[in-house]
Amino acid sequence: MTKCLLVDDEPPAIDLLKKHLSLFNGMEVAANSFNAMQALDILREQPIDLMFLDIQMPMLSGFDFLKTLQKPPKVIVTTAYRKYASEGYDLDVVDYLLKPISLQRFTKAIDRYYSRTNIASEPRISSSDFFYVNVNKKNIKIPYQDIVFIESLKDYTRMHLVDRKFIVKGNIGKMEQQLPTALFKRVHRSYIISLQRITAYTQHDVEVDNIEIPLGASYKMDLLTLLNS
Repeated sequence: MTKCLLVDDEPPAIDLLKKHLSLFNGMEVAANSFNAMQALDILREQPIDLMFLDIQMPMLSGFDFLKTLQKPPKVIVTTAYRKYASEGYDLDVVDYLLKPISLQRFTKAIDRYYSRTNIASEPRISSSDFFYVNVNKKNIKIPYQDIVFIESLKDYTRMHLVDRKFIVKGNIGKMEQQLPTALFKRVHRSYIISLQRITAYTQHDVEVDNIEIPLGASYKMDLLTLLNS
């Protein structure tokens, strides 16, 4: 189990990191702190494998704090400022994430951590993450990781999974409310996609498992901003 420390002076940023980390087996939030002094106390009190570190914080910046540590844990930088990237890599950080941090980009950072530490990558989404849908009066368990995309059929939706399809009673808006926003995105009035399944995208469409899905005009900017962050 990888013990993580989250260091950021903004509570919403801490909450987003916790949300992303909750989707990964093998990752545990051991503690969080809102400044470097608190983080130092935590590092003295318990072993930490991976630290998510903001740069601009009160009292002591993230990089100045990192330079004081004789044996720092592995570090993934989280910041709103691109200009510090070169200094981050000089300090041998695992990765440098720009806020707002998308799940897709976060996943790449976790993969880099596993590569740097020679730890076998755990499944990205916990197999316990699932929900039930009613199909022909039977409640069927659907793991989130199996969903490729969901298609609107007016008062019904068709769920496209990796190995099967289901038609479920209920419109796509109702289905959207049941899905975690960290994993799924509405990209068209008729489609919801799995962010984990994206294989390519353009200004006009997105591919999930190499299946082309159109981007709706009112949804396009939000998705492209998420993917480019």
